[in-house]
Amino acid sequence: MKHTMKADRWIMLVALFVLHCSVFLSGAMAQKLTANAPQQVAVGQQFRLTYTADSHNVSGLNIGQIPDAFEILTGPHTSTSSSFQMINGKTTQSSSVTYTYILSATKNGTFTIPAATITIDNNKVSSNTVKIIVSGQAQSGGSANSRQRQQGDNMRDAGTAISGSDLFIRVSANKKKVVEQEPVLLTYKVYTLVDLTQLEGKMPDLKGFHTQEVPLPQQKSFSVEQLNGRTYRTVTWSQYVMFPQITGKLQIPSITFNGIVVQRNRNIDPFEAFFNGGSGYIEVKKAINAPGVDIQVDPLPDRPVGFSGGVGKFNISATLDKDEVKANDPVNMRVVVSGVGNLKLIKEPEVGFPKDFDRYDAKQTDKTKLTVNGVEGSMVYDFLVVPRHQGDFDIPPVEFIYFDTASKQYKTVKTQAFHIHVEKGEGTGGNTVRDFTGQEDVQLLAKDIRHIKLGNVRQYMAGDYFFGSTFYWVVIALLLGIFVSLFVIFRQRAIANADLVGARAGKANKVATKRLKKASKLMADGKSGEFFDEVLRALWGYVGDKLNIPVTQLSRENIRERLISRSVDDEIVGLFLEALDECEFQRYAPGDPQGNMQKVYKSAMRAIEKIEGTIKK
Repeated sequence: MKHTMKADRWIMLVALFVLHCSVFLSGAMAQKLTANAPQQVAVGQQFRLTYTADSHNVSGLNIGQIPDAFEILTGPHTSTSSSFQMINGKTTQSSSVTYTYILSATKNGTFTIPAATITIDNNKVSSNTVKIIVSGQAQSGGSANSRQRQQGDNMRDAGTAISGSDLFIRVSANKKKVVEQEPVLLTYKVYTLVDLTQLEGKMPDLKGFHTQEVPLPQQKSFSVEQLNGRTYRTVTWSQYVMFPQITGKLQIPSITFNGIVVQRNRNIDPFEAFFNGGSGYIEVKKAINAPGVDIQVDPLPDRPVGFSGGVGKFNISATLDKDEVKANDPVNMRVVVSGVGNLKLIKEPEVGFPKDFDRYDAKQTDKTKLTVNGVEGSMVYDFLVVPRHQGDFDIPPVEFIYFDTASKQYKTVKTQAFHIHVEKGEGTGGNTVRDFTGQEDVQLLAKDIRHIKLGNVRQYMAGDYFFGSTFYWVVIALLLGIFVSLFVIFRQRAIANADLVGARAGKANKVATKRLKKASKLMADGKSGEFFDEVLRALWGYVGDKLNIPVTQLSRENIRERLISRSVDDEIVGLFLEALDECEFQRYAPGDPQGNMQKVYKSAMRAIEKIEGTIKK
């Protein structure tokens, strides 16, 4: 029986050994890294270089030095795969991780991609080398990507190169030669054959230009346009209206836009994309350079007198709200300058109002909008004037001189003239009053000027007023004296209250004496326990207040140090400490209680008196 059990045990050990060996061998066999790429490619052709590891537990892929004949476009893109098999009731499982690089050949020749290394299950594994022959030139028209573009499919496979002809920005100016203040429309237009999803770029601050951005829809809508035999999707990305402020050759610098292009990732496992939140697409960043533009700005011809600064095409009109008014009634005149050009930069029109009219600053209303033609609309100026005298008055036409960009010469536009009839105003209203004789109107030129008061007026003798009298000055002196006295009193009190340490030390002897008197009464009543407690409280409280130390922090050592620092002799310090020791000892000493209390009381009184006398000196 024992022999059989021993044999069974050996059989079990052998089986376990075989199982461990099989697991080790299977693990060793799984630790494999395989490199794969086409054997022959052409210059300009894009191809895939893949590394497949037969395990999920991998890390630290190092592909080594790729030959200069190959350019890495994208990568690595990682994908995983798993498989299960059941044969005759036996289940097997395998998994792998694939790293994909997209390369492009740049020159002919035979090149070798060196072995890559990776860590699999904590073991470093190397791949095989790959030999690639580069021969000939790739044809642009026969590739799959070209066929996709011809069919209108903008989604490229991951790793596909984005050339300058696939995605670019054209910059155009509607005028390359202008005069000062003449508007220039600058347009940035995107041309793309790829799936462009984002684009960011900002116009820098331009020197010599007054720049305004034309509002465009936030949601971009692409259209189709043929260019150089290719069908592009195009969109106007941004537009700016610029008004040159100086002359000469002005440069609009190039701008780098940052775009994001979406590409299709065919190497991702569909199961991973579904269950693990993966995506079948990748985003590729692309920098797009928008070229600069040069604008030649010529100076304006000799400016005539009264030039408004307007450059463009303008017209002017004016209206008067009433042509018959009474003196001191307001009149509103509206002048409107309309057209297209640099409306926001023109000067306010000058109106020749009569000298007898009070004129106020014009109210300016901007009714313009920015369009691709420049600033269009009108600037409205409302002038408020007040005629002060009756009569007939003429307002001459308002002139507006501007430079016409179409005819390249100055032009003058005018409004019609106005005639105003002003009647005599009301004597009781507004700023006009009638004098006491009733013969003519008197004009108030300023509101702080008043007429002489008429009628019964009460008169006062000199010196009858309280202000400036003798009694007035006596009251002032009395109040000043009270103020000074209160100030001095409260200041001294504040100083005294601020010196809390000094106040506490000054009252230390008084407090201790009060406690010793209480102790004396307790001694007379024969209450020894309460007596000794009160004496101890007097001693500790005195030295704590005198030395500004909390009672809880007092000790024989710091009492000695602080008293000696106050120039108290060692003999007196020893006397005080002996009084403390005597009080502590007598609380529990047997014998005559009355004699013990007398002894302690005298020691405490003597110690406090000695310290107080020394510190005062």
